[in-house]
Amino acid sequence: MTDQLRGDVVLRVNGDDRVLNLDNRSTLLDVLREHLGLTGTKKGCDHGQCGACTVLVDGERANSCLLFAAAVDGRAVTTVEGLADGDDLHPLQRAFIAHDAFQCGYCTPGQLCSAVGMLAEAEGGLPSWVSIDLEGDPDLDDEEIRERMSGNLCRCGAYAGIVAAVREVADG
Repeated sequence: MTDQLRGDVVLRVNGDDRVLNLDNRSTLLDVLREHLGLTGTKKGCDHGQCGACTVLVDGERANSCLLFAAAVDGRAVTTVEGLADGDDLHPLQRAFIAHDAFQCGYCTPGQLCSAVGMLAEAEGGLPSWVSIDLEGDPDLDDEEIRERMSGNLCRCGAYAGIVAAVREVADG
């Protein structure tokens, strides 16, 4: 019976193709952490409510605890480990440091991946619930950033620094 539940899955994780023989019930979060050793992605609530496990799938934000790895077969997955270019940090990583946008750091990988995805959504013209102009480019003021990042919780309350860091990068 267990052989019927296993199969090869190809994941492009942080630019590298990985062929894994997995139980088809394995979540992307567990595969990243337990099979690939990418422990930056955190398991918080394991119910898709906190955002600690946020990664990018084909450039879009996703809660990896809710995704079966088999569902992203052949797709590109970017984790927090894949944001930097070698020793050159992603602009959001630099801004998080500059604005003290973390305290304990547990939510930071998910916050960073979510912010990268959120900025891409805004650049693509996608409105949020608080966007005033649904047709034009969203104005990423503090309220707009807070709304767009609301799926990522921080138990320490580092929101002021997170919003400031995201705004800095959004403003260029």
